Amino acid sequence: MEFTPTELPEVVLIRPKVFGDARGYFMESWEARKFAAAGLDLQFVQDNHSHSARHILRGLHYQIRQPQGKLVRVVTGTVYDVAVDIRRSSRTFGKWVGVVLSAENHHMLWVPPGFAHGYLVLSEYADFLYKVNNGWAPAYERAIRWDDPDIGVQWPLPTGTAPVLSDKDSAAVALRDAEVYP
Repeated sequence: MEFTPTELPEVVLIRPKVFGDARGYFMESWEARKFAAAGLDLQFVQDNHSHSARHILRGLHYQIRQPQGKLVRVVTGTVYDVAVDIRRSSRTFGKWVGVVLSAENHHMLWVPPGFAHGYLVLSEYADFLYKVNNGWAPAYERAIRWDDPDIGVQWPLPTGTAPVLSDKDSAAVALRDAEVYP
């Protein structure tokens, strides 16, 4: 596996080795010793699977207490995946990074605690898998607006197309009004 820090160094792009032949392919999506050797000594408590259609945007989500780190990947389709640093004391507070994750490129992204996370489905549909290192805590769930101009995420939506949002994401607050990490 190849581990590459992004412009936000704590957010890491992971490129697994994929071994393919006429029958298909094989890859390791998680191997604790390889992740630990790359400085990501992680213990996961839950696996999640989300299935979404084109132009569905989920995020920008986080838990203010019991923060979750997420190891994310796509097994069907293509998404644009985004992490936003929401640690007020960080020199990169309010900055974001976005990467394309797809069934074809097999890339994964480590989004550590302290970051809001979201993704936009670019294909007809996508199956998005993610491991988390802390349990779901609905009382501590928070969301920041996907289109917050102070963050300025450049979502790859076709001109004139609005994303499909949940009620929770439609009611999300701006970063300047959000409860964030110290």
